Amino acid sequence: MKWEFKNGIPIYLQIIAQIKVMIASGELRAGSKIPPVREMAVEAGVNPNTMQRALTQLEQEGLLYTQRTAGRFVSEDENVMKELRKAMSEQYIADMFHNLEKMGMDKQEIIAAVKNYEEDKGEK
Repeated sequence: MKWEFKNGIPIYLQIIAQIKVMIASGELRAGSKIPPVREMAVEAGVNPNTMQRALTQLEQEGLLYTQRTAGRFVSEDENVMKELRKAMSEQYIADMFHNLEKMGMDKQEIIAAVKNYEEDKGEK
């Protein structure tokens, strides 16, 4: 796993976001075992408590689960995965609209730009 952290945002929140992307993209497959907390913390260059906090939050959200003595695993619940992808896509779209509106585009212009992008992409 490649970890990148930005200043100004708590690291545990950045870990959560990055793991969610890994899960949604299939890099961390449903049912797969994730490395132990200490191993992930060393790899990310963070305190094990920070990594534990992030993984605990992901468990509370239903994206990970723990099997005693076996370790932590990625959820196999399809509904949880659908909700993750839905929430992430809504956030990406909201961010895109926000950024384009800051450039002076209105909603109709943004929607037209998205349609044009898809049409152009489909021709390639």
